[in-house]
Amino acid sequence: MVQATQTVSAKLHFFSPPSDGSRPYAYINSTPGKPNTSWKPEERLVEIENVRGNESSVSLDTAGFQYYNEPTKHKSFRNDQEIEKEYYPESAELIKKLTGASRVVLFDHTVRRRTGETDSGPDKRQPVPRVHVDQTTESARARVRRHLPESESAELLKHRFQIINLWRPISHPAYDWPLALCDFRSVDKEKDLAPVTLIYPDREGETLGVKYNPGYRFKYLKGMTPDELVLIKCYDSKEDGSVSVFTPHTAFEDPSTPPDALPRESIELRALVFYDD
Repeated sequence: MVQATQTVSAKLHFFSPPSDGSRPYAYINSTPGKPNTSWKPEERLVEIENVRGNESSVSLDTAGFQYYNEPTKHKSFRNDQEIEKEYYPESAELIKKLTGASRVVLFDHTVRRRTGETDSGPDKRQPVPRVHVDQTTESARARVRRHLPESESAELLKHRFQIINLWRPISHPAYDWPLALCDFRSVDKEKDLAPVTLIYPDREGETLGVKYNPGYRFKYLKGMTPDELVLIKCYDSKEDGSVSVFTPHTAFEDPSTPPDALPRESIELRALVFYDD
């Protein structure tokens, strides 16, 4: 018996270019006297499909993301040093197992606990209600050079590599402010995206803003548990049209969230993923 498609209608925020034609930017940390971003989001009502029971309809190389049931040994997620010591090694091995990669280098993580407060520091990171792609081609390559010595990075950049986020709920199921992911096959790479400069205190990075397109196919897995995870492809150097290259994604307020749902808690782990080919 085929499960009926379940969808919800939710408001998502898309990229809208600065009205003066200037370079779009966003400050990572609040800067007194300056707006956090040079552009204003465009709110649109979008249908989002719940793929619970139909998880196999998406995969890392087709849609750009893939769901798995893979419990983790580390449970607390309260101490960054413990996360790096315990969660990083098991996650690196898990990513290798799930992707077939030859090498995985984890370069950072973010724990998010929704409190309703402003995202103003590393201890108050909130779900991000903005459709975006974490990396551009240039910023992805810069990540490899930043996190690995030149003696290794030059050779690695000659072969296929990816940047993949491993996202999972922590403590309890994520009914509250879940993660919506956009099927790569519904994105127009030439028209839908715009580079946005990220301004850090000591450097600049770059992400992709995502403009609204009525053809987008957004998905989510309702009520993801801490034993479940999603691999999100942020970049793939195999840009020959045979596989997905990235995944637009955003947190969203699900109108079907149970009234007694606990505020969302989650961790995203960011990985450089290398292949021998």
